[in-house]
Amino acid sequence: MLAPYACKPSESRGRLHPEEESAFRSCFQRDRDRIIHCSAFRRLMHKTQVFVVHEGDSFRTRLTHTIEVGQVARTMANALGLNVELAEAVALAHDLGHTPFGHTGEDALAELMAPFGGFDHNAQAIRIVTRLERHYAGFDGLNLTWETLEGIAKHNGPVPRPLPYALAEYDARHDLELHTHAGAEAQVAAIADDVAYNNHDLHDGLRAGLFTEAELTGLPLLGACFAEVDAAAPGIDAKRRRHEALRRFFGVMVSDVIDGARATLAEAEPASAAEIRALGRPVIGFSPALYEGLREIRSFLFHRMYRAPSVVEMRAEVTDIVRELFPLYLTHPEYLPRKWREDVAAATDETALARIVADYIAGMTDRFAMEEHARLTGAAPPVRRV
Repeated sequence: MLAPYACKPSESRGRLHPEEESAFRSCFQRDRDRIIHCSAFRRLMHKTQVFVVHEGDSFRTRLTHTIEVGQVARTMANALGLNVELAEAVALAHDLGHTPFGHTGEDALAELMAPFGGFDHNAQAIRIVTRLERHYAGFDGLNLTWETLEGIAKHNGPVPRPLPYALAEYDARHDLELHTHAGAEAQVAAIADDVAYNNHDLHDGLRAGLFTEAELTGLPLLGACFAEVDAAAPGIDAKRRRHEALRRFFGVMVSDVIDGARATLAEAEPASAAEIRALGRPVIGFSPALYEGLREIRSFLFHRMYRAPSVVEMRAEVTDIVRELFPLYLTHPEYLPRKWREDVAAATDETALARIVADYIAGMTDRFAMEEHARLTGAAPPVRRV
């Protein structure tokens, strides 16, 4: 039973390349399945979330983060009467364009690509699912539905101009209406991303010893969660106490979004997914009170985790890897694998070649980037610091 404002498979705007519909899967289910089976999704297993992959097996990777985002998106979409498969598809694809080494790698590649049109991981995700995945007989990419592509492109809101080249190229062929907000399912995927990382970064920071539970109890929202655990299970061991408190924090965020969205939707009374897009504002988000609490938590994480000396030192080392690989491949494209040679041969200028190199480096896992850098330069790989 879908709400009137949900995206319905029967009303999908379809695919760039028409295909016969499946007898037992909706178009959004097929999108989700194609994303799960694509090469870029598998590579997320060995890409950084916060800690570089070789620093420990228990920290979140880009893949485990993505799975958590998908789980939150399903829960919220179901509670709001939205299309669960579409919300999950957008959630599972939202980070496909990330480079190795997380935002550090993206910042380095964006700097290197500045003369050639820049680099943006959201736009790169579109490039991956519309061009770089080459497995199907009839088309490049995954040939996803308009609604899923729209969600990937603008789950964080309308895309300002000038558009990143990777997004502009596809939008010129298949208008994604980038000036509007996306449907509610994509908005759910975006807020699910925030819920997931706000929760799991606290888990990982505690595991890394960057701060303590005692420090978290002094933060808004978290103090009440720890107090609830202490009242319900006094004397519980530290590891279980930590998990129970953060589990409650997770629930607080999810409930806040669902309650707020229900109120917003009841007030706006959208009668269709198109009316959601035309509202000119998002319908899914945190309440002002909870958002203020999250701002303080994010500030704490920024100073105590993202800018922790061990994290900063590792980021400096891996940034050098990207900075050294890019000009190396640009100068010596013969170092690229054989399957990339056809694209290289078709490159008409340095910009086209640089974008091929960026595609290749962005697709690398942390481990492969370190191995390639060591092989091509003779440099020693980074040493774990946590």
